[in-house]
Amino acid sequence: MRAYHLETPGTVDGIVPREQARPEPGSRDILVRVRAASLNKRDLLILRETYPLKAAPDVIPVSDGAGEVVAVGAEVTRFAVGDRVAGTYFPNWLDGRITPDRFDQPGATLDGMLTEYVRLDQEAAVRVPDHLTWEEAACLPCAGVTAWHSLTGGEALAPGHTVLTLGTGALSLFVVRFAKMLGAEVVATTSSPAKADRLRALGADHVVDYAAHPEWGLKVRELTGGRGADLVVETNGPETIEQSVRAAALYAQIVLLITGSPRRPGIEISNAAYAGSLATIRRVFVGSRAHFESMNRALRLHGVRPVVDRVFGFDEVREAYRYYESGAAFGKVVVRVG
Repeated sequence: MRAYHLETPGTVDGIVPREQARPEPGSRDILVRVRAASLNKRDLLILRETYPLKAAPDVIPVSDGAGEVVAVGAEVTRFAVGDRVAGTYFPNWLDGRITPDRFDQPGATLDGMLTEYVRLDQEAAVRVPDHLTWEEAACLPCAGVTAWHSLTGGEALAPGHTVLTLGTGALSLFVVRFAKMLGAEVVATTSSPAKADRLRALGADHVVDYAAHPEWGLKVRELTGGRGADLVVETNGPETIEQSVRAAALYAQIVLLITGSPRRPGIEISNAAYAGSLATIRRVFVGSRAHFESMNRALRLHGVRPVVDRVFGFDEVREAYRYYESGAAFGKVVVRVG
């Protein structure tokens, strides 16, 4: 089989393809013919060696992928040959709260999905909805599950509540789709008129131009009749947390995904913004297998599809990384494996 390896961190050219033996499943493993894999921000951080988890030497990159089960071990009960599956982001986190002994991740401490075949423990995979293409199914494990966990993992989001999401990254687009599916009003931010139109087409009720309104937190409050957003999915951390707090309702939930950046190493919230707030800040690390399975049930019921921006061939992995790194994508960047 062919697989890519992160041979030399720090450069896209350090991701190299190799021919190697196809793995065989152990007694509790499944062997998956990978059909598609998708990129996430963490894949760039791992490449640059700035991700919190140190990557294993020569690791096969990328956490997200989907494919078909082609062989099963003798003790496997969860899957059969022919099942359509995706691997989980945290293979050892099945349900409940995560603990440090469950932090291992494919594409980082474990080999990932940028390969023609992958061996997975039967507990580290989920069935994917039949209405999704392979490329769409490959988008789910990181961005999809994070968005779902952000919306459903804290206090219940009730129909009519307002959700604020920032920018047009793939995770934010998932939030727009899921929040509308759950009956919420959605406010999104962007500085691009073209992207604003696309956000509205996905279901956003209001779009705020953060370049035209640098104090966009006040604009969000204005759009919500002074009340503010009941839930904020904060995807930029240090750069936007101040305005997110100002945009939040009195008892809002603020889901914090990013805590540092090259320009700002930590989160800072002014006294003026937070002193009059009773908002709860909640950290989210993607989600468990149970979160993934819950999201998939909702996807099946509502027929929701991820937004795919562009699909690259398996011989174009470096081009896919460079395109994703450019920030031009509106939705997921996917590699079609086979």
